[in-house]
Amino acid sequence: MLKRTPRGGNHRRVVTTMTEEKAKILVVEDNAALSGVICFNLVRAGFQVTSVNNGRLGLDAALKGTFDLVLSDQQMPLMTGIQLCEHLREIPAYRRTPFILLTAKCMEINFQKLQQTLGISAALPKPFSPSELVACIEDCLAAGCRS
Repeated sequence: MLKRTPRGGNHRRVVTTMTEEKAKILVVEDNAALSGVICFNLVRAGFQVTSVNNGRLGLDAALKGTFDLVLSDQQMPLMTGIQLCEHLREIPAYRRTPFILLTAKCMEINFQKLQQTLGISAALPKPFSPSELVACIEDCLAAGCRS
């Protein structure tokens, strides 16, 4: 099932399957094509997926629901992935939620510092394969909490 709700150029999409539900994942990605590919592959892997196209909507979605993992692009308008993670870590329910950062600029971020200060579980460089993404998510969920 695919549900789209337009909001002045912003959108929120909830994608679910009729199969046994796995973890609930919040996908925050401003590139619509990449978001679609990510959501398709995560649903195919059995996850329940909610997708928004910027960090502010990601924060709103997190406040309205509960997610087992947050997957966010780093470089977005309105709020970066790191800023989103900072806000989420202030919310008790999300202090230990696994957070995966997607970025085309892995060489420009200090992952070890982000891991220590924000508990970011993983940084996945773009481009990535669908199987690499699913494996990363499964590894983070299996760890049970943020690093």
